[in-house]
Amino acid sequence: MIWVEHRKTRKRYEHQGHARFLIFSTFNRRAFFNDPVLCDDFADQLMRTRDRHGFKLHAWVIMPEHVHLLIRPSVEIGVSKILSGLKRPVATRAMRYWRKQNMDAPSSFWLPGGGHDRNIFSRDEFEEKIKYTHWNPVKRGLVRRPEDWAWSSFRAWKNLDTPWPTIDRG
Repeated sequence: MIWVEHRKTRKRYEHQGHARFLIFSTFNRRAFFNDPVLCDDFADQLMRTRDRHGFKLHAWVIMPEHVHLLIRPSVEIGVSKILSGLKRPVATRAMRYWRKQNMDAPSSFWLPGGGHDRNIFSRDEFEEKIKYTHWNPVKRGLVRRPEDWAWSSFRAWKNLDTPWPTIDRG
């Protein structure tokens, strides 16, 4: 186990080889991801970040004001670097997109801080987090079935048509 200082007040305990369940929110929990353009951009950046940093991506969902990820970082690249490589480009492009659309851009895209970050130690908890992630849009009343939510790994898990078909199952 290694610990990484996160900001100056929190410590992130990273157990190498373990899956990590992450939840992070938009600035002031605003529903920025009600815009399909921003959802598509985030999902595309997630795939690029995974390819660049070599982490396993087990489950994900983009909700209107937050994101859930279940990942397994590589030994060389920690969660902080993964999140930076994911969140920073998305925020930069969102601000550019809003300016191009002549929309008022907020001062920030992401809520400061590390969000919710949890090591996953058991297979049962791993499977529970996948289910929780995929059923989140249904619980919120956004869709009736998980496969109806476009911005999720559910369709990849079920081998259904999706622009983001690659998922790490184990």
